[in-house]
Amino acid sequence: MYIYNCHGYELVKAQSNTSEDFFNRSEVEYEYNGQKYVTSVLYVRFFEEQLPEMSEVKTTVFYDNGDESIYFRDLVALAFIINNPSYRGRKRIYINEINEFVNELKGVDFDQLVGYARGIKQSTSKRVEVTI
Repeated sequence: MYIYNCHGYELVKAQSNTSEDFFNRSEVEYEYNGQKYVTSVLYVRFFEEQLPEMSEVKTTVFYDNGDESIYFRDLVALAFIINNPSYRGRKRIYINEINEFVNELKGVDFDQLVGYARGIKQSTSKRVEVTI
């Protein structure tokens, strides 16, 4: 599998009567079995605040050198497709239960994911090969 991009962002309200500002979206662009995909994970932003109490994830900032930062939300979709083969090839994943969210992240090596994310930016081919 090749990873071309992974990033995340906080949603903002498009209209005053929506609840979009309570959610984060994480996206990963990748090639799997010769096909290119973009998988998007939408989850409640509050889950990030609860992670230190419910999982081994203790921070939402995994890397920051002043010029480049990698946040938890940048890695969520990448973690999901690596950790759970049934998510590979899907366009959208919506998680609205914190226990399900925490379970999907169990056993994820975030240091390795940070390495992949940094590798994409440093690679001349703008991709990183991931062995799964």
